[in-house]
Amino acid sequence: MDEGRISALEEKLCLADDMLDVLNRTVFRQQEQIEQLQAQIRVLYQQLQARAPESGEPRDLREEIPPHY
Repeated sequence: MDEGRISALEEKLCLADDMLDVLNRTVFRQQEQIEQLQAQIRVLYQQLQARAPESGEPRDLREEIPPHY
């Protein structure tokens, strides 16, 4: 192998390492976002369960109408 081919392979390896680092950081951030969204969904579900009709509170259907009506 000549020196030019070795240099080209080393350059490709460095670029691949950099891309792998970027992808790992992206996956890490996305996992954090997923965990935050799951926590928010749990809170919303708990709030919804607390307002369920079996709690004895009458439902106000006007609150359930979308704002564009």
